[in-house]
Amino acid sequence: MLVSKFRLGLVINPIAGIGGSVGLKGSDGEDIVAEAIALGAKPKSAERCRRALEKILLFQNEIKIYAYAGNMGENLTKNMGFEVEVIGAPSQAFCSAADTEAAARFLCDMPVDLLLFVGGDGTARNIFHAVGARCPVLGVPAGVKMHSGVYAVSPEAAGEVLNRLLKRTPVPLREREVRDIDEMAFRQGRVKSKYYGALCVPEADNFLQGVKNSGHTSEPVQQRDIAAGIIESMLDDTLYIIGPGSTTLAVMEEMTLTGTLLGVDLVCDQQLLMADVGTQEILQALKKHSGPARIIITAIGGQGHILGRGNQQISPAVLRLVGRDNVLIIATASKLEALQGRPLLMDSNDPELDKNWSGYSPVIVGYNDTVIYPLGNVIVVDASD
Repeated sequence: MLVSKFRLGLVINPIAGIGGSVGLKGSDGEDIVAEAIALGAKPKSAERCRRALEKILLFQNEIKIYAYAGNMGENLTKNMGFEVEVIGAPSQAFCSAADTEAAARFLCDMPVDLLLFVGGDGTARNIFHAVGARCPVLGVPAGVKMHSGVYAVSPEAAGEVLNRLLKRTPVPLREREVRDIDEMAFRQGRVKSKYYGALCVPEADNFLQGVKNSGHTSEPVQQRDIAAGIIESMLDDTLYIIGPGSTTLAVMEEMTLTGTLLGVDLVCDQQLLMADVGTQEILQALKKHSGPARIIITAIGGQGHILGRGNQQISPAVLRLVGRDNVLIIATASKLEALQGRPLLMDSNDPELDKNWSGYSPVIVGYNDTVIYPLGNVIVVDASD
């Protein structure tokens, strides 16, 4: 029996996450995009989409991709050798929310077999507004704010879901939450998350990330215990790069320093050197500092990501300079328990680094209390297997 080609709709938000590495905590608004570019930020959505689509290159002859012109999908997929039909064009150089919604609506109405979109929570909102639960969709994570449960845990994981669909492996469809936060409040250190609805997503094993959840009522006590132990162990003349999150903020507060809940701060000898820094400022501080350096990061509740979600300022270049042994992971015991055995995840935007750093890692869960916990990413098999 002749089976028709798999119809893959593709929507890339080319500016998704552009503000992350420079500490702008998002990309909503033309002024933010312009500021991010002025600070040296580079778009990464297309590259992350490429990593997903590389997993299905062996199925090129069995796929037809439908996409908007230019950097919303056409350029990347044609360069990769896929058969592509252009179904429209963005209204401006950097596509707007209206462009994303128009493309998604057209693709859903065709219909396509799956709508693949690349972006962050704002993009997920646009997709929901356009199609609701009318067609299957899957998100490739590329944003700063990643609270929604409609995204794969990494680009490669998204590619593995596509791989299974193209192999005719049954994949259940589930409704997954779309959530987003107020970026203006976010930049002011306040998290205002809102539920917008649900998208219909192919749910394969643990390839999809969980919805970001808030902490348990007991977490403040656990966080203070962790902070006390961290401060006791701090070394003199050591540059500490302290990532975002309420658990890391507790460390700052224990030192009576004003920390940035949703940003990255630099501390040495328990003194605040710089607050809310971007990648380049971190790299400059590392170059200037003559002593050792350490990074303190925590896991996102419900998802388990320690890198690549809200802390893109801690870039692969920063991580390589500091080294794996100088990264301190802190997380409350309740946060680890909520993962139900799933590993902590890395999505640093450098697949080789993520692979090399995977394994088992110490995680500080209390005062002088450390456990060994799996660290890595979803094991993605080759499409030829």
